[in-house]
Amino acid sequence: MVPVTYVPGTRALSTSVTPNHESDKPEFVLKKGVVLAALDTQCEEKRKAEMLKQLFNPLVFVPILPVGEEPYVARPACSLEPVQDTPENYVKAGDLLIGAILKISLLGSSRINDPGKRRPLSEDCTLITLSYIRHMLTFMFVIEEINNRTDLLPNLTLGYHIYDTCDREYKTLQGVINLLSNTEEPIPNYSCHNRSTVVGFVGHLEASSSLTSASLTGVYHLPQISYGAMESIFSNKLMFPSFYRTVPVETAQFQALVLLLKHFGWSWVGIVASDNESSQRASIDLQRLLVQNGICIEFAVSIVEDYGNLNVRNRNALRILARSTCNVVILYNDSSNKIMMLDIGRVHGLRKLFILFAKFTINTDIDYLPILNGSLLLHLHSGNIPHLKDYLLNIHPLKYPENFFLREFWKLAFSCLPEDLLNVSKFGAYPCTEAEDLRTLHPDEYNVEDFRFTFGIYAAVQVLAQAVHDIISHRPQIFTGGRAQNVKPWQINNYLRRVRFTTPGGEEIQLDENSAMFDILNVVVMQDGSLETRKVGSYYQRHSSDHQFEINASAIRWIPAFTKTPRSVCSASCRPGYQRLHQRGRQKCCHICFPCPKGDITNSTDMEKCVKCPIEQWSNERRDSCIWRIPEYLSYGEALGTSLLIISMLFCFFTVIITGIFIKYKNTTIVKANNQNLSFILLLSLVLSFLCPLLFIGHPTRLSCLLRQVAFGNIFTVSISSVLAKTITVILAFNVIRPGNAGMKWWSNHSSIFVLLSCSFLEIMICVFWLYFFPPFQDYDTSKEDETVTLLCNEGSAIAFYLAIGYIGFLAVLSFIVAFFARKLPDTFNEAQYITFSMLVFCSVWISFIPAYLSTKGKYMVVVEVFAILASGSGLLGCIFFPKCYNILLRPELNTKSNLIRIRFKSNKI
Repeated sequence: MVPVTYVPGTRALSTSVTPNHESDKPEFVLKKGVVLAALDTQCEEKRKAEMLKQLFNPLVFVPILPVGEEPYVARPACSLEPVQDTPENYVKAGDLLIGAILKISLLGSSRINDPGKRRPLSEDCTLITLSYIRHMLTFMFVIEEINNRTDLLPNLTLGYHIYDTCDREYKTLQGVINLLSNTEEPIPNYSCHNRSTVVGFVGHLEASSSLTSASLTGVYHLPQISYGAMESIFSNKLMFPSFYRTVPVETAQFQALVLLLKHFGWSWVGIVASDNESSQRASIDLQRLLVQNGICIEFAVSIVEDYGNLNVRNRNALRILARSTCNVVILYNDSSNKIMMLDIGRVHGLRKLFILFAKFTINTDIDYLPILNGSLLLHLHSGNIPHLKDYLLNIHPLKYPENFFLREFWKLAFSCLPEDLLNVSKFGAYPCTEAEDLRTLHPDEYNVEDFRFTFGIYAAVQVLAQAVHDIISHRPQIFTGGRAQNVKPWQINNYLRRVRFTTPGGEEIQLDENSAMFDILNVVVMQDGSLETRKVGSYYQRHSSDHQFEINASAIRWIPAFTKTPRSVCSASCRPGYQRLHQRGRQKCCHICFPCPKGDITNSTDMEKCVKCPIEQWSNERRDSCIWRIPEYLSYGEALGTSLLIISMLFCFFTVIITGIFIKYKNTTIVKANNQNLSFILLLSLVLSFLCPLLFIGHPTRLSCLLRQVAFGNIFTVSISSVLAKTITVILAFNVIRPGNAGMKWWSNHSSIFVLLSCSFLEIMICVFWLYFFPPFQDYDTSKEDETVTLLCNEGSAIAFYLAIGYIGFLAVLSFIVAFFARKLPDTFNEAQYITFSMLVFCSVWISFIPAYLSTKGKYMVVVEVFAILASGSGLLGCIFFPKCYNILLRPELNTKSNLIRIRFKSNKI
């Protein structure tokens, strides 16, 4: 191990140099904090070599010499000259030093003026940009503001060291080492800060430069606060333990974009990104988030930063952009977007709405500006910095005569310099007239109203100062002898994570990546060619799940190609009444519209599935709303109900007439010979059975539902029981009873009453059980696929219903069998034959009723049952009583006692 000699009093940042004995010449590798490890992977090989040359030229390393030779002692590192103000540096001494790694200028030679070449002609940082000079001035302003305060860092002065990186990673690395070593020639791992203590770094704006510097500052645990690096990779605290930022993470920006797209219904978009690692990584993350939120991506292309003619890759990307069908295109790139926009501007007749992110820089003097007219820009929230506007407007080179950047800014703005500074200018300039005023600069070039990334710098310095103040307040022992050199970097990190305060402008500051505030700006190009950005919305996120999104669509001025809010969808929206069906092999947003089936609706556009209407409702003809179903039941007002009512009344009327005939001729032979009591009971039950349909026709009510089946069952049971009793009476009279047997004669006279009561009692018990345990109730049937709902009576228990009907059928079959065997018995008018036919008709009707009843739905079930009641009742009436009425009315000679005796005599003789 060969130590490097240094002058006592200087501080070495622990490392060592190790020789490599495998080569002829000794090579030395830095063990810790190695500069080579901090190089950005995208730097080209030549730049690496140049950096190594710049870094190691000042060092003279001594190899291990053979025994007996005098060792060569390296030149003391801190014997070098301290860093002075140069075209890349500006230093102000202080007790505590904050380094600023800023992007102030661009490279001296522009590759745009040198078509066909990929490399610049010069590496000089000479092109000062008016938009970035504000960052340096804001940094100086906040340092002065803190130094003028008595409540923050009292008895301590903040100093700063500003380094311009020219937006180059290797210069960023060189600047960090320069700030750490405080020498003209940067010395890795050594510090010549004899009076000041470096407490942290502010920067960078770009992710690539922030990544380069963070890989080195993290080795020494020096806090670094970026004011523009929003990439999610920096959230990894294992890789970047001392890296912070005053801007939200880019995923919050993507969340705001998703809400914006959903608000306007833009589900079909394209993505154009720069061809660099940061933009490509962000493009992939953005695509993943869009797909998760149901937004489809038609294309995602990248454009290479080629300063010459269009290359093949860029031409293909622009061809895809021109042929795309989406109207919304998302642009993602860093602040160096001039080449990308120049390439996009070459597409003729491009009609796209561009959505831009905070890093996008709009140059007002570039030809691509018209294609951005009407675009939307998701920008950082503009913070309030009191007195900064006056500071920026009243700044003058004579206030800071050693500041090279300020002199160059003044020359760029007014093409002159104060006479006192003409001799220090690198390039010649005209003397100023003292009439120059920064207020005359166009706001697009020198904006003193809108502080976005500028506020990030302000907040970064405030946070660092507050953290150091908290350390000194809690640990006063580290502040000794009027100096604070005992402050350790890791101590600052601990306090930075807990800092939370409110600035004089009322802005709350906390290094919390989960919080985000964005303004939604509308980019408008005025008729005179000037640029105007109008705030049309905002996005605020306190936590990952707590956010607020607001936008005023009426305030947006869309691109001239669209007279109203543009639509960007793969397929036309499905209007209400239609559902979206996805096409196989295509993205989710590409679909066809298919009408909803009956009973289903969609009441808004682009619904994925139709929704079923509630059971009591049905879809209208357009299938876009549910309407109440039309009640349907067998009513008196319809033809079918009226017809059944008339038929029922006619049969009831005929039955009453027959009853009147029997009453009038009750003393005649025919009426008396056929058990007139049973005949009157049968006629009364038939009258009631013909009135039963009145309970079935009309709107079902609770009372009608309870009575209809019970009344029908009991009335028909009485009717069939009467017929059965008449038949049994005939059999007993001719086959069982012997002459002279008084007991059997009494039984023959009263058996009919017993049969009637016993048969009816069992049906009554069934109905009582039915009504008590499973009472019928009002119900409705929606099984029909139409706009109607059938009002009906639910029987409560199908078993009880079919048990009651089955019992009537059993009595009917029994009556038919008994009457069939008694059909040839000698009777006056052979009534057993009529009963046989009537039971045959009755059984035929009710046997055919069962399949017909089960196969019908709705009100037609009621029609079938009413028809069965009328048919079976009319069969009994016609077969049993019409022949008797015929003889009574048309053949009265047969209705005499002598005729009865004659007929019986013939029967006995036979």
